[in-house]
Amino acid sequence: MIAKSTLHRICGVLLDRGWIIRDGAGAYELGIRALGMAARSPELPIVTAFRGVAAWLLTRHDETVCLAVLDGDSSVFVAKEDSSQPVRLVTSIGSRTPAFASASGRVHLAKRTTDEVAAEFGGRPLVTPVGRRLNGLAELSEILAAVRDHGYAENDEETAAGLWAASVPIVNRAGVVLAALTFCVPMGRVTAERRERLLRDLQIGGDRLSADVDWLPAWNARGPKP
Repeated sequence: MIAKSTLHRICGVLLDRGWIIRDGAGAYELGIRALGMAARSPELPIVTAFRGVAAWLLTRHDETVCLAVLDGDSSVFVAKEDSSQPVRLVTSIGSRTPAFASASGRVHLAKRTTDEVAAEFGGRPLVTPVGRRLNGLAELSEILAAVRDHGYAENDEETAAGLWAASVPIVNRAGVVLAALTFCVPMGRVTAERRERLLRDLQIGGDRLSADVDWLPAWNARGPKP
């Protein structure tokens, strides 16, 4: 038997470090770090809601749809529904990409202030997984400003050769970004006309998913404290 005071302290540590989250009613659920311990987590409300929206997007476009959350300075896939096409994104739940480089990470960072972004990335070499070097905070700030203006982020071959990705933020009723809904499409299947259709439906899907999970609290996903 564990004393309630001890259990409360344990839950406080797990909450602070992102292993669990707490909803408005005070109930605990698995957090982002726990997601990385399992290949699939359908019991999480945001993942369950994602499945329905992803099915709609797959029916319309048959392209891989992912759900990603921010963990420290990385974007992490927590759910994925694959295209049936032979050429598609090859990745797994729990895979990580630098937030400054990925479309999913950029929709998260776009909600931060200039000072917060500078504190996280200032003085660091901003080199994408394919080797492109951003021109420091100046270029990153320009990219994030465009994300704010457009309401979505795009990525042309910055996290993987031959890959186009686009993301929209999933927000709760307080306007906090919970996750990023993302299309991952081979560049060869992205014409100018099709890009417009993909972005339009991605934004519709993002609005639907946000409405479905607007009651959720923010992820505590800034990384463990020392």
